[in-house]
Amino acid sequence: MRRALEDKFVVITGGAGGIGAATAASFAAAGARVLIADQDRERAEAVAVSLGAPASALGVDVRSRREVEGLFRHAASLAPLTILVNAAGGSGRRLGDGPVHDCSEEGWDFVLETNLKSVFLCAKHAIPLLRQAGGGSIVNIGSVLGLVGHPLFATHAYAASKGGVIALTRAMAVAYAPERIRVNAICPGLIETPMSARAAADPAVRQALPSLQPLTGALGRPEDVAEAALFLASESAGFITGCVLPVDGGWTAS
Repeated sequence: MRRALEDKFVVITGGAGGIGAATAASFAAAGARVLIADQDRERAEAVAVSLGAPASALGVDVRSRREVEGLFRHAASLAPLTILVNAAGGSGRRLGDGPVHDCSEEGWDFVLETNLKSVFLCAKHAIPLLRQAGGGSIVNIGSVLGLVGHPLFATHAYAASKGGVIALTRAMAVAYAPERIRVNAICPGLIETPMSARAAADPAVRQALPSLQPLTGALGRPEDVAEAALFLASESAGFITGCVLPVDGGWTAS
């Protein structure tokens, strides 16, 4: 897959996070020009500098229509956009996300805006640019928790947001296929990132890992997700759209 994205231009939201930064590194190594969009502008700029490739960064709150519009105006000024990776996301546990009878309205709203509205806004403003380029690829980062429930992970706003990402992915795939715009989703299991640190430190989760992710019995690596995104974005996946790809060490096959 090396240099598989030569001369391609990609916007990666959440590009300073664990999965997003690994994806930026994989795409840059494959020859892509990368624009890293993240709410943490300083971290995004540090990731861009670390790539040692044509890369730039922009501070963006992907929940904001105005800021997303600005992101894609800026992207259009740089190069024809051919790939969007929606990797921005977050947990609302600290705001009260939990089982639906306990879930706070604040937690629900934060998670749905961060994980689902952001995908809608970014796709909305990316589609016209992909059309101008004659087609392209969108890769959305979902979660296994959008596919299956589990009592150890009873954050129902998060599950609903990721289930929404999956449904939106498939609806967009059908709608834009005639325009050669492919839309696919990746559903990671437990991946070793800052966002998963709380779960990774939970003894009950650690005990369950061999049955949750039997392939390794351990957390996955951000690079595992990044390489799947690279494949789906590349011409090697040119006949694939509407795919929901678990990268979960066997979790959803159990």
